[in-house]
Amino acid sequence: MKGFLRNDGRKGIRNIVVVSYLVECAHHVAARIAQHYQDQDVHLIGFSGCAPNDYAERMMQQLCTHPNVGAVLLVSLGCENFQRERLKQDIQDSGRPVSLIVIQEDGGTQSSINKGIACVGEMLRQITAVPTTDIEWKDLMIGTVCGGSDGYSGITANPSVGSTFDWLVDQGATCIFEEPGELIGCEQLLHDRAATPELGMQLYNCIVKADKYYKQMGHDSFSAGNTTGGLTTIEEKSLGSYCKSGSRTIQGLTFPSLRPDKPGLWMMDVVPDGEARWGFPNINDNAEIMEMAACGCHLVLYTTGRGSVAGSAITPVIKVCSNPATYQHMQDDMDINAGAIVTEGLTFEQVRDQILRCIEEAASGTPTKSEALGHREYSLGYKSFRCTTIQNQ
Repeated sequence: MKGFLRNDGRKGIRNIVVVSYLVECAHHVAARIAQHYQDQDVHLIGFSGCAPNDYAERMMQQLCTHPNVGAVLLVSLGCENFQRERLKQDIQDSGRPVSLIVIQEDGGTQSSINKGIACVGEMLRQITAVPTTDIEWKDLMIGTVCGGSDGYSGITANPSVGSTFDWLVDQGATCIFEEPGELIGCEQLLHDRAATPELGMQLYNCIVKADKYYKQMGHDSFSAGNTTGGLTTIEEKSLGSYCKSGSRTIQGLTFPSLRPDKPGLWMMDVVPDGEARWGFPNINDNAEIMEMAACGCHLVLYTTGRGSVAGSAITPVIKVCSNPATYQHMQDDMDINAGAIVTEGLTFEQVRDQILRCIEEAASGTPTKSEALGHREYSLGYKSFRCTTIQNQ
């Protein structure tokens, strides 16, 4: 595998330019700049809020200094609360080219678009000088999410990803699973796999918090599409989701934008702390992928049965399809047919080997299906976490 060496020693599997708006009022200008380079590795991300939020600022700092990112253009309106100069300095300190456009100071919409297009063009030339390097399995951080789960998910795709995680952890890689709201009922299983009793209680309480949060929000993670797809209860869905974590010891509990400080298997808590608040969103798949990216994930394994088509900015997505009929119907979007476990008698290990080959190809620069189709979704809203340090005891 070949990648790109960053100043902090981390290795990226992509070398993209990020155009990031710092308030919704700057979204249009940033989008027009990125659209000018839509056929090149220029990705649009951003934060829509004007009021300050520590979570969002930490997320943006980590996303803009992600190992897959080579350079950054920041687009500000000018009067928002976001600490744009601090973010610019953090990116500059990381050794990446960075420029800042302030629309109110740079002549308005068209003038800012023209300036941004010129900046990104120069950045694309600059990042061609980033040194390349060999990448080993131990250099990779890989996350997993699920979306559009069905009755096949817990018996094909999710266990196959769990087997993949076991193999990767044994090679010294870092693997992250998440979504406490889809693990309700599995808290004792998580507790018993923790590296320490203290961590076990943290994992247990993480699920208790998620259960309370969903009840306060008036919904849960079980959708109408899950029912149509053959899932019967939240317990069945939770056990299927749990399979993605594999069987290895859980080394720690992390939070969005906090990088695990050692290799192994980690859980990420994505549920905000405290009472449910206005403006704090329901969990969604694209937000979770961005949170995994902010933790440092190079790519994400996305299991789906009904057929999610979502991809991601910054972090490539590999689709592992649980349902053989969905795979046949949506082959352009799916990378792996885990449903072959049902139709062809494949084992979890055989599908694991297919996933590992796909990871190896993606880490060497081959576009995943979602990348080839131009999927670069992102989502970043307001959240609040009391914990700002890794919990691994």
